[in-house]
Amino acid sequence: MLESNEPIDPQDCFEMQWHAGCFVVVPGPNVEAMRWDWMEPAAAIILEPLKAKSVPMVIFDLHQVAYFGSVFLAFLLRCHKLVKSRGGDLVLCGVSSVVRELLRITALDTLWAIYDSREEALDALSA
Repeated sequence: MLESNEPIDPQDCFEMQWHAGCFVVVPGPNVEAMRWDWMEPAAAIILEPLKAKSVPMVIFDLHQVAYFGSVFLAFLLRCHKLVKSRGGDLVLCGVSSVVRELLRITALDTLWAIYDSREEALDALSA
């Protein structure tokens, strides 16, 4: 895990790709230590390409993330709000058992569809 005083560029925490019209965001393990002051820069990085889409379809592939805290949850909710306001959908895939339990406890597993693999998520959003 990263030391809390280590400076990290939020852009280094995310890989972004377009697949079959879906925007795939792959957070790295650094998001486990995401700080509140990273929220704005990270949101700008992720949300900017989505603002150009009339109906954004977004997949957060969490296969590299073992767990995360309230900062990343708030970030996901912010992304969800923008996507839904534009008529799109945001789904999760590659979710660890710890993250799945966190989502269940917070009832966020009812907000987002959760798929085992990126392929399943792509199929669902492409249908």
